[in-house]
Amino acid sequence: MSGAPGGEGRIRTWAPTATDVESARLTDFMRWLREHRGVEVADYRTLWRWSVDELGAFWGAVGEYFELIGDGWDGAPLAEERMPGAVWFPGVRLNFAENVLRPAADAGRRDETAILDITEDDRETAISWAELAERVGAFAEWLREQGVGPGDRVAAVLPNLPAAIVGLLATAAVGAIWTINSPDLSAPATLDRLRQLEPAVLIGVEGYVYGGRPYAVADRLAEIEAGLPGLQAVVVVGGDSAGGAPGAPPRHDFDAIVSVPRDPVFERVPFDHPLWVLFSSGTTGAPKGIVHGHGGMLLEAVKGTGLNQDMGAGDRYYVAANTSWMVWNTLVNNMAAGASVVTYAGSPTSSGPDRQFEIIARTGTTMFATGAAYLQLAERSGARPRERHDLQRLRSILSTGSPLPVSTWRWVHEAVKPEVHLGSDTGGTDICSGFIGSNPLEPVHAGLLQGPLLGVAVEAWNERGERVIDEVGDLVVRRPMPSMPLRLWGDESGEKYRSSYFERFPGVWAQGDWITETSDGEFVVHGRSDATLNRQGVRIGPADVYAAVSAIPEVAESLVIGVELPGGGYYMPLFVALRDGGDVVGEELTARIVARIREHASARHVPDEVIAAPAIPVTHAGKKLEVPVKRLFMGLPREQAVNLGSVANPESIEWFARRAAGFAAAR
Repeated sequence: MSGAPGGEGRIRTWAPTATDVESARLTDFMRWLREHRGVEVADYRTLWRWSVDELGAFWGAVGEYFELIGDGWDGAPLAEERMPGAVWFPGVRLNFAENVLRPAADAGRRDETAILDITEDDRETAISWAELAERVGAFAEWLREQGVGPGDRVAAVLPNLPAAIVGLLATAAVGAIWTINSPDLSAPATLDRLRQLEPAVLIGVEGYVYGGRPYAVADRLAEIEAGLPGLQAVVVVGGDSAGGAPGAPPRHDFDAIVSVPRDPVFERVPFDHPLWVLFSSGTTGAPKGIVHGHGGMLLEAVKGTGLNQDMGAGDRYYVAANTSWMVWNTLVNNMAAGASVVTYAGSPTSSGPDRQFEIIARTGTTMFATGAAYLQLAERSGARPRERHDLQRLRSILSTGSPLPVSTWRWVHEAVKPEVHLGSDTGGTDICSGFIGSNPLEPVHAGLLQGPLLGVAVEAWNERGERVIDEVGDLVVRRPMPSMPLRLWGDESGEKYRSSYFERFPGVWAQGDWITETSDGEFVVHGRSDATLNRQGVRIGPADVYAAVSAIPEVAESLVIGVELPGGGYYMPLFVALRDGGDVVGEELTARIVARIREHASARHVPDEVIAAPAIPVTHAGKKLEVPVKRLFMGLPREQAVNLGSVANPESIEWFARRAAGFAAAR
């Protein structure tokens, strides 16, 4: 790993104008702090420093500035500071959905568009704030009629449709707990997640269109339904609610439920009441259920989108996110700041590599969020969206999911829009937000993230727990954030939570990302330091791949890694030890392995290559050594990549070291 670019060699790609600075909500917030709190901050860096030095005062100010709805805001913002287990706003009772739907109660905004849905064939449906609130009210009332209330779980298997947003907000309105998965995930992989939660209600589809191709998934929905014995009801969106197996829970038509408008009724819950569960697959075992709370997510939403991203009334946010990816949740986070959103369940390249920019032009999007992989794809295609589409309203692009190559930064400003604010952010499912990223007051330099986000005490640390500048280190957060998980689902003792984030540096958050903080205060993200895969911007777990491959009789053992490459590429090979000891995986066996993974996990889990290895390295406890193998392929010397004393079959490492060296030489 080399140090980050910095100093005089930086390439400036964007800088705010005087008008940009004056009109930014962040500038207004700084004025508000001076007038209402007597806090003098002159620029972004002094504001950030105050926000992490005075955590309680900062988050209390955010809640008051955005006039968040709830009771008890006058109490202590941060009653107990510790990690894990910080106690935020112990006297507050609020509801996430009530705050998101505030424009519906505003006579001047209730008829404005809240959600603009667009399909692959360009059919558009606009839903106003008032209509959205009435649909949420209707579905929330139906949930109450089913006996669903605070603490119960509602699970969805849906594409990126308005119904998914309605379901989330209605679930939050009654105080129940929401979770969602994309329908392209296999039934076994979906059940690995949903069985943990034992949901009372399942919302799903029996079919969808992607890339011009219809996908019939009624059998998959039925399999998921059958695998959840505690279900009380199933709701079908846009399909046949009369289906279902004999003895199965009753089915209901989503459109019929929301067709009778109702004013929403909101259950105000404690600040730390669970809002949703997001799943992030680890290296082994069942997917990890991350529980976030109403208050923490609401504060993080308005801070992150309203201040750092400068979103609000009059803005429109678009992200073509798979619903299994935490970035999908940023739709409701932007709505919490007052922006409208675009939902799109189709392929990002359905009519060509610049399809996303076509949608931006059609919908009048002002902010576009996307995985770095899409921007790279569009760049490689030679697309020049500015020559084909009216992008006048587009003012910012947020790239996330993986590092963005410098060449792609240049392409965006040359081929999309010279004056667009292109920023790169990094965060994660773990906090459903960001640690490092954009702000509207400072310039952007190619290949660099602008800086730490407000309220985030982020640093790069070496293995000795020392802060490092211009060196690669672990991303750590020294002080708590309100959006840190309440807990991990089923982790009653909290041991799994502590070992996931606080084991490396006790009392300090570290989730396994490598970063460099430059001497200029900007950052470079180098990718994951653990074995979690990051495919097309979506983090997935090796366990799903292993579960699929285990059914292939010729395969004795397998190991999959994901390697972030210089220049922005991503390499994901699957190594298999064959039962007959062979050193070649033939075409027929490769095809069966790929088909099995695609069927029992998803297309994202399909590796770039299937390679025969003589043996899979494991610890003495039988744990696969994905991380050391990944380090070899990232170019680390063997003595730095792995401690051979921890390897039960150290001779296997020799083969992987030679393979990694050959891979590096061939690039």
